[in-house]
Amino acid sequence: MLRTERRPQTYANHRKIIPLYHVVTFFLLLLNLFWSAIGVYEAPSMNTAVPTLLALALLVLFFAIRSFPLVVQDRVIRLEMRLRLAQILPPDLRPRIGELDVRQLVALRFASDGEMADLVRRVLDQPIKSGEAIKREIRHWQPDDLRC
Repeated sequence: MLRTERRPQTYANHRKIIPLYHVVTFFLLLLNLFWSAIGVYEAPSMNTAVPTLLALALLVLFFAIRSFPLVVQDRVIRLEMRLRLAQILPPDLRPRIGELDVRQLVALRFASDGEMADLVRRVLDQPIKSGEAIKREIRHWQPDDLRC
């Protein structure tokens, strides 16, 4: 079995874009909505309004299909990170794990164990709320290749 070498994951390339879904499908759904809306504009009736409403519903579904699993994934990451932090943080930081919100925990998952304590201390004391700001602080990136 051939193994393809993966490019190391970093802050710059950690977002996963699936072109067929994120670009092609979105464009086709938007085109469908636009096209059906033209029909309503040119000849308003139930026969043109229903396809437009369906096109709008499909676009809403496009976003829901992506957001629902991400919410569940973030909940799993929250649990995973709380367990990880309980094991690797020094005793003075362990009681403060509950102060970290989901966005912070999701961002912290990319940090290596060696830099985690200092990073958590900065996140809590400064405080750094933005997940993007936290990710930019990470020096030794730990990839998450399973993220959707």
